Amino acid sequence: MLDREAAKYAFPVPSREAVLAHLAQRGEPMSLKRLAAELGVDGERDLDSFARRLRAMERDGQLLKNRRGRYGLIEKMDMVRGHVIGHPDGFGFLEPDEGGEDLFLSPREMRQVLHGDRVVARVAGLDARGRKEGSIVEVLERRHRSVVGRYRAENQVGFVAPADKRLGQDILIPQGGEGGARSGQIVVAEIVDQPTVRTQAVGKIVEVLGDHMAPGMEIEVATRMFDLPHVWPDALREETAQFGHQVPEDAKQGRVDIRELPLVTIDGEDARDFDDAVYCEPRGKDFRLLVAIADVSHYVRAGTALDREAYSRGNSVYFPNYVIPMLPEILSNGLCSLNPDVDRLCMVCDMHVNARGKILEYKFYNAVMRSHARLTYNAVAAMLVGKDAALRQRYAALVPHLEDLYTLYNLLHGARAKRGAVDFDLPETRIIYNEQRKIERIEPVTRNDAHRLIEECMLAANVCAAEWLTARKMAIPYRIHAGPTPEKLANLRDFLFEFGLKLGGGDEPQASDYAKLLASVEGRPDARLIQAVMLRSLSQAIYSPENIGHFALGYPSYTHFTSPIRRYPDLLVHRAINTGLRRAAPDSAESVQVHGEHLSMTERRADDATRDVTRRLKTEYMQGRIGEEFDGIISGVTNFGIFVELSEVYVDGLVHITALGNDYYHFDPAKHRLLGERTKTVYRLGDKVRIRVVRVDLDEAKLDFELAGSPAPAARAKSSRPAERGGGLHRTGRRRAKKKK
Repeated sequence: MLDREAAKYAFPVPSREAVLAHLAQRGEPMSLKRLAAELGVDGERDLDSFARRLRAMERDGQLLKNRRGRYGLIEKMDMVRGHVIGHPDGFGFLEPDEGGEDLFLSPREMRQVLHGDRVVARVAGLDARGRKEGSIVEVLERRHRSVVGRYRAENQVGFVAPADKRLGQDILIPQGGEGGARSGQIVVAEIVDQPTVRTQAVGKIVEVLGDHMAPGMEIEVATRMFDLPHVWPDALREETAQFGHQVPEDAKQGRVDIRELPLVTIDGEDARDFDDAVYCEPRGKDFRLLVAIADVSHYVRAGTALDREAYSRGNSVYFPNYVIPMLPEILSNGLCSLNPDVDRLCMVCDMHVNARGKILEYKFYNAVMRSHARLTYNAVAAMLVGKDAALRQRYAALVPHLEDLYTLYNLLHGARAKRGAVDFDLPETRIIYNEQRKIERIEPVTRNDAHRLIEECMLAANVCAAEWLTARKMAIPYRIHAGPTPEKLANLRDFLFEFGLKLGGGDEPQASDYAKLLASVEGRPDARLIQAVMLRSLSQAIYSPENIGHFALGYPSYTHFTSPIRRYPDLLVHRAINTGLRRAAPDSAESVQVHGEHLSMTERRADDATRDVTRRLKTEYMQGRIGEEFDGIISGVTNFGIFVELSEVYVDGLVHITALGNDYYHFDPAKHRLLGERTKTVYRLGDKVRIRVVRVDLDEAKLDFELAGSPAPAARAKSSRPAERGGGLHRTGRRRAKKKK
């Protein structure tokens, strides 16, 4: 190990591995001088370098320095390192880096940290509920350098209440640190002094975002709360200045020319970036399917400022009425977007599909194309399903090809059903704004056969990409999805039992078992609730070089290839295919592992931000509905009340137990119900109820309901639930399907 270090450093010091191995061999904590002597560190400069290395290992949680100044192995000192997970009520948990049981952190322990901080803690014992309780020994890394929230000034004392309630404490703002902010405004505060056991975090206001509830403020807050990159670096702007609005002629050379094929894009009415175009033609009883995808890799080259920023963002973030794009507009809506009647560079997956919906063969190649029309889902569905005469006349030249696509879709969809893939077609919502950028209404989004047609085409291309690269032993970010864990499976079966339902498959159910259960609840009023619980029983799909298959889709190999304008993993897959076509050296599995972890994080970050914005917008919408009555379904039962999700709006709130009537109600967790002692009234998960909106908390994004027909209670109980759990989406169903799968 020392030989390796000598080759890397002017003043070689023992590697981290050497230090850890030596301490493990000695079996006791050791001082700096003793460690240095036994590892052959000599000379003042070498000793200084070695000391810096030990301090770095401390920061990374590899070592811990005890009170006697000796370095020891954390695991040998019964210490746990991990990330803090805060709770709005003041307590928290430590999620260990190495996995295993979380440690409970009391409100006292949480005083010195914020949600997301990385710490070392020791197990201090068990709390009253039998949970392992942690005591923080050292803070390794502070996650938050700034906080977004609402500024308040009371009695000459200023503070910022964080928008992220998991942070658990306000940030004090001393006089002179207000930055021109007025009380009540939304601000960004830089943390000057991090919290300790005895002192609160102290900050200064560095940015005033605007007034509370100003149009678009929820997006400004979420962008900063979730650390979404949203400002283009200067170096990137210099690079994009070289791009024009037309594809250069030299870029078209050496590509397959498919400009005469009537490829079309089919997307939502509000879409502006077009990743994919499709074309289908019959070949006897079989079909040829072309899925042409924007060739982003031609413009976004590895190692450039443009590439670094795209990787940092990881994906585009779609908020209602606003998008933070992964790529600058000149590419996302211009050169890369498959706009109609202009030449565009693309990568094609050219497939031969038989009459049973099986892909017999396929190939990939770079091409130049020209979209023959920009079509919408509604227009295509009207032509193919509704037989709209006016639209069929307008697109007469394309209708035969669309009919072929529709025939092929039915074949592919039939093959998917036979395979037993799970299709969680949960209802979604779209937020409609008025001219003043205020919410006018929230309406359900209905997926039609045109959405499903494009989805099947994209699934087919993604599978081909995964198989093609797997056959060439290329390291790529597979889109993997594990089946349910034993614990989640047991919880799901307990839930289903109360509804008189069963999930087949025993201890190892397959996607087909989930699909059968979904089919059996279709049309039930509680179908959405059951689907949501079934979905939560499955793990989240992630990106990884380890190909374990995709459980829900029923594919042994799957990746993302079809959306490189808005997803960085797809760009990596395009680069890998080009590498395979050139027979060049592929990326290492180690680098793909790092990419996969980062890109899975950026996807979760975008989802969390989108859910937060949607929840706040729906709460704002309900503010104007106080006193109105709505139908809903009981979506949760606790010992303090029931949660009701409103039909069509898909927003939920709390009916506190004190608002259920004059009775003593007892919580039965096994049967997910509240039972009245005197009246025997039962409120059960999945029951339909009618409620009245009685309170809206905009700061907390929470709602309070009461049962319609009940007298108004003298005092309102404080709500304790976010307004919207599942998260709506203003984009089309296809956007969500492509993203999640």
